[in-house]
Amino acid sequence: MTALQELPRQPLGFLPTPLVELKRLSRFLGGPRIWIKRDDQTGLAFGGNKTRKLEFLLGDALAQGADTLVTGGAAQSNHCRQTAAAAAASGLECHLALGGTAPDEINGNLLLDQLLGAHVHWCGEKRKGEDIPLICERLQAAGRKPYIVPYGGSSAVGALGYAWASQELFAQLAEMGERMSHMVFASSSGGTHAGLLAGRRLCAQECQVVGIRIDQPAADEPDFVETILSLANAVAARLELGATFTPDDVRLRSEYTGAGYGVVGEAEREAVSMLARHEGILLDPVYTGRAMAGLIDLIRQKEFSPRDSVLFWHTGGGPALFAYAEALLRGVR
Repeated sequence: MTALQELPRQPLGFLPTPLVELKRLSRFLGGPRIWIKRDDQTGLAFGGNKTRKLEFLLGDALAQGADTLVTGGAAQSNHCRQTAAAAAASGLECHLALGGTAPDEINGNLLLDQLLGAHVHWCGEKRKGEDIPLICERLQAAGRKPYIVPYGGSSAVGALGYAWASQELFAQLAEMGERMSHMVFASSSGGTHAGLLAGRRLCAQECQVVGIRIDQPAADEPDFVETILSLANAVAARLELGATFTPDDVRLRSEYTGAGYGVVGEAEREAVSMLARHEGILLDPVYTGRAMAGLIDLIRQKEFSPRDSVLFWHTGGGPALFAYAEALLRGVR
């Protein structure tokens, strides 16, 4: 078995992140015990789950002699903000292919991208990095050595970050004398989901891995379960786990995508407000707000027993709150 410690990794985060019980929220919802893993506190430019992926992606980039990172996402992409910070911290240039057009007012993650020195390329309707190859061609023609950080950091290399995170989590739980029956998190580009599946196997744990799907699929996209499986099996192969994942291993809840990616509805507003007012913890409107809304509904539907202990993995995204202020405050008292 290949040890994670033997693979190229560039330390970027402040780890381990806290693991705490949400006692007030648990009492309010009257369901299982709820815990939270605070990966919003990984520390890199306001933190988030992409920091863990970027540690392995940067390790790979530096090993290949890259001098530039190129990635893409939505205008308020948490991934792009953390990639820009990782590049700055590692002495690399950063280019971002962002969906949309330049806004009149710059705030949230976009403000941080620019403070971090990233070069922004506006790509209209293409918000998943479709223009990355073209940007790389131009950079190579100019003598640069670009390294592509995939959308969401979700490659076999990036997903290693959540196999690493699994070891961290289960070590914390063992020290506390606690066990989780489920872990719930936002599932979007598949890397976090795949890494947690591989990490659970690596750590020989039985905890159920439950992803809340964030984005509605496009007509031309590959099957998302197959994407997760492909990544999980690639991670398992890199770590020589001797395991093959099947569709039965992927628990994905797809009924909470609402009106689409980045559209804040009543469920997201309630979830963000509920955790803020009961625990003093801030979620983001696109990912963790939607994932928490899914968890709240699953608790209300009695899908967990009072004996269960459910971990919510907070994957970050707080800076986007400011760009969604009007939608979040609508109807909030």
